[in-house]
Amino acid sequence: MELRQLRYFIAVADELHFSRAAGRLHISGPALSQQIMALERDVGAELLLRDRRGVRLTAAGRSLLQDARRIVGLADDARQRLRLAAAISAPLRLGYVSWLPDDLPALVGPAVALRVDEWVLPSHAQADRVAEGTLDLAVAWVTTTEIEKRGLTADFLCAEPLYAVSPSVGSGAAVAALQVTVLVDADESAWSSWNRFAGEFAGDTGAPIARVDDGGITGEAFYAHVRRIGSPVLASPKRHTAVSPPSLARRPITPTPLWTWSLLRRADDERAVVHHVVETLLTAAQSRHWSDPPERPWWLPSDDPHRARLGTQQ
Repeated sequence: MELRQLRYFIAVADELHFSRAAGRLHISGPALSQQIMALERDVGAELLLRDRRGVRLTAAGRSLLQDARRIVGLADDARQRLRLAAAISAPLRLGYVSWLPDDLPALVGPAVALRVDEWVLPSHAQADRVAEGTLDLAVAWVTTTEIEKRGLTADFLCAEPLYAVSPSVGSGAAVAALQVTVLVDADESAWSSWNRFAGEFAGDTGAPIARVDDGGITGEAFYAHVRRIGSPVLASPKRHTAVSPPSLARRPITPTPLWTWSLLRRADDERAVVHHVVETLLTAAQSRHWSDPPERPWWLPSDDPHRARLGTQQ
């Protein structure tokens, strides 16, 4: 009794028609008939009654059908587990920009050979690397247009509320968006995603734009710009390596600008290990509320891929 013959028998039992079953199995009718007869010889019983009215299961056929479904199901489950184990053993390359879960290795589990890429690049560069195949996954900010252009899938992982940094010490009160200066850097190769986000935020809210050319979107140069401007400045999601000066304070913004982190993968990547990591991180995002927006009204760019899920509370 061969597994292939049991699959053929199940197809005929489901269709009760040899020609339809042969089409479903992508084999010829005579070949299917020969395999069913070989199965009947092997089990020593007639399984199917064939006449001009069609095909019917015998008592022996009905009895075997239950066992056949169970045997084939067990074989399929075993094959899927082995394929997943083999796929998981291969290194999976993940890139990011500035945010990753602190316990990422523990989340995906020791069976996954996850390799976090140390080459930290801007969002648009990481999206390009996923599209070209030098990364398998990336956590980055993207627009709907970029996703479609690159052939990517972007799953919603985290909504990060942005805040303002102000020289007003001791004031934690929210500041209106039109009172927040946004920095736009001349270096598009490094800051094109941020410039697009900041420029649209300024256009929608009336926030003033200050153009810089020193990479001062983050770090010591950012804090120097806040002191120079003398009013609240929008902080980017790029993590500040420099310690925040005690003379500056963080302040919430109304409406809150939301920076959405997407988990990027190629739309045609059907590998089991990729889907395993994606499902694991999305489950964590839901249970840990990473993707929950703030309660206050928020602002999103018009081409954000997660607008429908977050809603339009702006």
